[in-house]
Amino acid sequence: MKKLIINSFDELAAYEGKHLGESSWLQVDQERINCFADATLDHQWIHVDTERAKTESAYHSTIAHGYLTLSLLPHLWNEIIEVNHLKMMVNYGMDNMRFGNAVITGNKIRLSADLKKVDNLRGICKATISVTIEIEGERKPALKGDVQFLYYFE
Repeated sequence: MKKLIINSFDELAAYEGKHLGESSWLQVDQERINCFADATLDHQWIHVDTERAKTESAYHSTIAHGYLTLSLLPHLWNEIIEVNHLKMMVNYGMDNMRFGNAVITGNKIRLSADLKKVDNLRGICKATISVTIEIEGERKPALKGDVQFLYYFE
């Protein structure tokens, strides 16, 4: 996996409409799920009660919070691309984000990303990235949608 290095607005714009790559696989284990539950105060049994989930869940296991899966996007994104010469970067928004498949505890996920559009907003680069969080061995992704980042190049 080779990380894409971007040093300017023009370099990023050259990738508009292109596939940017995939991250490495990341295992989502129970410890990560429990830590997320503690951080967000979301202790729903389907996420944290392994014994109950074995018998009462359709998955026969606990599953990751959908928002945990979403929250891993910045980490996975940083494995695909490195944007240099920035004053700052801002998470700007999300569109059409859909949770398509449960991430069962122990599953591995990765990010696949395409640069959908690049806009120049009076010197600020607005990048719209089509993202898919895939689950290893599954046809249907965990998450799919568009994210926007604002890159303030120096």
